[in-house]
Amino acid sequence: MWRRIPATAGKTGASRPSYRRAAYATVGATSVALAGYYYNVQKRQQEMLDNFEMPPHSSMIYLEPHQAASARDPTRPHAFWAPPSREDMLRMLQNGPGTLLASKPQQQPQAIAGSKDSTPTSTTPTTEAASSTEDEGDSDVFDLLIIGGGATGAGCAVDAATRGLKVAMVERDDFSSGTSSRSTKLVHGGVRYLEKAVRELDIEQYKLVKEALNERANFLKIAPYLSYQLPIMLPIYKWWQVPYYWAGSKAYDLLAGHQGMESSYFLTKGKALEAFPMLKNDKLVGAMVYYDGQHNDSRMNVALGLTAVQYGAVIANHVEVVELMKDENKRLCGARVKDTLTGKEFNVKAKGIINATGPFTDGIRQLDDPSIQTIVSPSAGVHIILPNYYSPGNMGLLDPATSDGRVIFFLPWQGNTIAGTTDSATEVTPNPMATEDEINWILGEVKNYLNPDVKVRRGDVLAAWSGIRPLVRDPAAKSTEGLVRNHMINVSQSGLLTIAGGKWTTYRAMAAETIDEAIKEFNLKPTRDCSTERVKLIGSHGYSKTMFIRLIQQFGLETEIAQHLANSYGDRAWAVASLAHSTGKRWPVFGRRISAQYPYIEAEVRYAVHREYACTAVDVLARRLRLAFLNVHAALDALPRVVEIMAEELHWDQDRQAKETEEAKQFLTTMGLPVQPIAYPTGVQDGPVGAPGTESKQEQRGFWGRLATKSTTDSFYSRAQFNPEELAEFHKVFGALDHDGDGHINGSDLEEVLSHLDMEVDSVMLKNIIDEVDLDKSGTVEFNEFLEVMGGLKEHANRTAFSKIVDQVEEKRQVDYGIKAKTTDRSGGGA
Repeated sequence: MWRRIPATAGKTGASRPSYRRAAYATVGATSVALAGYYYNVQKRQQEMLDNFEMPPHSSMIYLEPHQAASARDPTRPHAFWAPPSREDMLRMLQNGPGTLLASKPQQQPQAIAGSKDSTPTSTTPTTEAASSTEDEGDSDVFDLLIIGGGATGAGCAVDAATRGLKVAMVERDDFSSGTSSRSTKLVHGGVRYLEKAVRELDIEQYKLVKEALNERANFLKIAPYLSYQLPIMLPIYKWWQVPYYWAGSKAYDLLAGHQGMESSYFLTKGKALEAFPMLKNDKLVGAMVYYDGQHNDSRMNVALGLTAVQYGAVIANHVEVVELMKDENKRLCGARVKDTLTGKEFNVKAKGIINATGPFTDGIRQLDDPSIQTIVSPSAGVHIILPNYYSPGNMGLLDPATSDGRVIFFLPWQGNTIAGTTDSATEVTPNPMATEDEINWILGEVKNYLNPDVKVRRGDVLAAWSGIRPLVRDPAAKSTEGLVRNHMINVSQSGLLTIAGGKWTTYRAMAAETIDEAIKEFNLKPTRDCSTERVKLIGSHGYSKTMFIRLIQQFGLETEIAQHLANSYGDRAWAVASLAHSTGKRWPVFGRRISAQYPYIEAEVRYAVHREYACTAVDVLARRLRLAFLNVHAALDALPRVVEIMAEELHWDQDRQAKETEEAKQFLTTMGLPVQPIAYPTGVQDGPVGAPGTESKQEQRGFWGRLATKSTTDSFYSRAQFNPEELAEFHKVFGALDHDGDGHINGSDLEEVLSHLDMEVDSVMLKNIIDEVDLDKSGTVEFNEFLEVMGGLKEHANRTAFSKIVDQVEEKRQVDYGIKAKTTDRSGGGA
């Protein structure tokens, strides 16, 4: 029988379309609201960019020619302002800030040697600057003397100069020669600090992240050619971590606010491998991608210094403070300084002194008071540089949980890959070096996240350096991981104002707070308020992301070189390119490289000498061109030409050239260049082992060949695993035991093959190497698997620097199977 449906049920069914309409309306209203919200966000961001202008040109001490004239095409090349020479800077340091302006009111700096642009550039001081100098009765006294030319010191110089104060800044070595050039190259808030702030309910960590994210936005605005957004991947290998990482990334985005940065997003396993093909896919669930900033740290530091000069600061590198001077009231009134290039000493008078020397903070404080307690806890951070095939060119990687709980970054930078960092207590030294254990630890952590097809080898390390972080000491902390990377301002009884701690990202906020304190402490009278949030750094005003195309068309440069110049110098790339000499080729027309592997050209050396205060070969190779940080062997190869060009520009004699070359080589050893070659004895002619007249107790060698020690820089770590001769010998011996010619030998024959090659390896080591290359379980070994074993043995021999096994083989080697011992050449140069 049919059952009659109740009327209420019919009404319920009839009402379902109304539910759908309500749901659709809700979704539609939400979409409209979100669209309106994001529209307003984009509108506010555009308004912020439209209002982002430099302070009036009247606040500049030196005006460029186009700034004194009417509006012009910002993309048209023109004659750029040249800063006063280092000699002029030293004269002003000694005689006071008003000396040079009074004696040279219409200075026309000398044209750079070799320049094709003979148009004179002007450094005419503004009327306001000149009058303010004349009005001051103490024209020989600076308002502030800043000690330290790193990120913090240069940031303080920009802040004070843009406020109209008379500022001097001295640096014992070169600008950013210390920690400021040895950073991870990130401009970030710190996702791990945010995680710690939430997990431990730490308000200080939260404030640090909030401040850093705000400064990250400023960073990207004031120097758009030196800093940029970088997506960073967080690989996820457990399903439960997906919501955890998603929530953390979104909280990071929310805390950043509306800064114009891209939002984080989730990638499935396939998309993650597509974006980062080198990633290990075993058990991979997916990945979160968030955005942070990246920059060229030492060039950013140089840009800060030059911007400070443009606003009237007097800066000098290679000038060391040897004594702090005090008046009758035991208040600081200046410093005794020494030009480390000439040895000349003189006094610099100042109303206030700021100590911004990073890890060396306590050294300056002890000049003021030898009994002072230290406030800085130094921490070593080691980074290594790997070839570009270790990572995609537009995606970084973050390992949030390493074997010892630290975080490691794996980032593309300047065409290579940077990996780091470690975090361990250390001593303060001028040139810290990365240890072998630290390098191998980083390689081991990197290996955990990469596909097994990517063999992580010690020989692929192109450079390795250690930087000392100036962490503020917390007496309750038991390890450096527990230290907060925040800054602290301290004023001594004599008036030494010390700014310590912090990090690159927050340099501007630290500088603003420091100058605020200095104005109050030293009773200074600035003419303007702090405006560094709106002060674009030198090179930013005429820069655009497509300006490299104009450089190619104007000068006939290679595309890679033009992009490099635009991204390193901003609109100053026109001035650099104008110094380029002809290549003598049909294409490229101009731009002679100093290294075939990297886009650095000779014109940059001349520009660095005359317009960026580069005084030594190390200044150029490390802080202006970055070659020493990218590849120590490439830097070593370029060194003779760099010294030659600088000798032409600075009129060095042979003794000075030899001194520069030797000091540069010593510096490169701190960047990963071997101090001594790791090599076998030399002096044996190539020939069959055992041939008459070819053997002696000192001349017998192991299979891995005899390294020609023509120079002390040939590294035993080679980027090429084998040379052609070695491969031919492997084929010969392997084929002798491959009786049926099917490309396989029995696993039990492997030890015999190694014996034929004069390599006796204990069973434990052999088993470990076989497990490493993951041979199949069939009981046979293919030739490609055999090469993996040989590669592992060679890597082991390299790392142990001639282990006892190799030494024993050397002693008892008597016969062979017609195998020649060949030289292992460095190919591409690992460090």
